Amino acid sequence: MGAFLDKPKTEKHNEHGGGNGLRYGLSSMQGWRIEMEDAHAAVANLPGDLKDWAFFAAFDGHAGARVSAHCSEHLLNSITSGEEFQPQSIAKLAEENEETTINTIKKGIHAGFLRLDESMRQMPEVASGEDKSGTTAVCALISPTHIFVANCGDSRAVLYRGGKIGFSTQDHKPVNPVEKERIQNAGGSVMIQRVNGSLAVSRALGDYEYKNVEGKGPCEQLVSPEPEIYVERRQSDDEFLVLACDGVWDVMTNEDLCAFVRSRLLLSDDLESIANHVVDTCLYKGSRDNMSIVLLTLPGAPKVSEEAIKKEKEMEDIIEKKVAEVCAQEGPVSMPQIMSVLAEEYIPGLPPGGGHPAKRGFVEQIFRKLRPDCANAENDAYSIERYT
Repeated sequence: MGAFLDKPKTEKHNEHGGGNGLRYGLSSMQGWRIEMEDAHAAVANLPGDLKDWAFFAAFDGHAGARVSAHCSEHLLNSITSGEEFQPQSIAKLAEENEETTINTIKKGIHAGFLRLDESMRQMPEVASGEDKSGTTAVCALISPTHIFVANCGDSRAVLYRGGKIGFSTQDHKPVNPVEKERIQNAGGSVMIQRVNGSLAVSRALGDYEYKNVEGKGPCEQLVSPEPEIYVERRQSDDEFLVLACDGVWDVMTNEDLCAFVRSRLLLSDDLESIANHVVDTCLYKGSRDNMSIVLLTLPGAPKVSEEAIKKEKEMEDIIEKKVAEVCAQEGPVSMPQIMSVLAEEYIPGLPPGGGHPAKRGFVEQIFRKLRPDCANAENDAYSIERYT
């Protein structure tokens, strides 16, 4: 859990797609961690009677990648295979009032989480005790009229609506009073902000060594698989929904990330590229964890703006001039030196929420062009201090 590589793995896994009036792009990066334990799911058009629905999820594994990978493949089916989502039930929902419909869907999502958690106990590697991994999970099930978000752990979902944050999930940490009470009632303790001094999240799928307290139900264990479910009626000014693991949230607040994403949407409609820019920026801002983000745009999303593109170019011209000044000096020049100089300068128009770290990739391009001798030497001498 605490081990790091000597050099971050910055290769990214990307996907994009669309359907039902939605578009999505996702990016995941291993970063400094020894292993990639994040996983994700993205289905813009569900099959059968749920063809007008969509499903997106992010999973942050720990102590191994097996459970997170399994959940990414099976959580959707575990939810939709329940009686609440059978054809006759879906048809009946159309006849029910809104409150009854919402409660039925919430019940189905809740049951799907618990069903999956129970079934994974039977996986041979888990049953034998060989695999002790677990994962957080945050998912969004989107109908034509509502957004259902289920959260279990400290991955997080944020909806941006009408120029501000519409809602965000709350992280499940052992120090939260409700979580701490459940842990203590199950005979555990919270030490150094962790369950029994070890696990940093109080809800997760898997982690069965924390789910063996006799006389307690599945949602009363030291670690609970119970999702907290949020429901939002869709609105015309819904802009975008972000699902991300804590490698992102460790270095960006909800406000930071939403401001950053919105500013990038004014420059490009390439959601994969924007998602990549987010994880790169988080790496440059100091995140040491795996990083994954699913970015989903809704009909009210900002459109590309020529004015925003012009302002971005003006800001980049200023940066290029500053970098050229540093590179023109005699002797060796390094990226940390250049970034330190830029950090001390007032540069109008830097990406909100990202600041000068968000332009590091752009700076590096200029550096390589102007001082390839120094840039190549620095790349050969890559070390962990470079990003601190």
